[in-house]
Amino acid sequence: MAQVYFSAGLRDLTGGVAQVDVQASNVRRLIAALDEMFPGIGERLSEASSVAIDGEILTDAEYESVPDQAEVHFLDILQGG
Repeated sequence: MAQVYFSAGLRDLTGGVAQVDVQASNVRRLIAALDEMFPGIGERLSEASSVAIDGEILTDAEYESVPDQAEVHFLDILQGG
C-alpha cells in the first residue's frame, strides 16, 4: 500500500487526517480511492499541479504507476500575482 500524505491545505477535506494508506496501481485510481474515503477530495486532487512519488515530482501524472510502499504527496498549486 502507498502512504499518502496530505498538506495542511488539504486537511480541511480529510477531517484533519494527515496520512492514510491506500492500495492503487496508478495516480488516477489513487485519487478515486481517496475520493471514496473523503468525498470531494478527488476534484481538488485532480486540480493539483504536481504529485510527488517517492520524492520525484511529476506533472500530468494521472497514469503514473504507484509502487507498493510508495510515499505520495499531492502538491498544492502556488498562485501569485
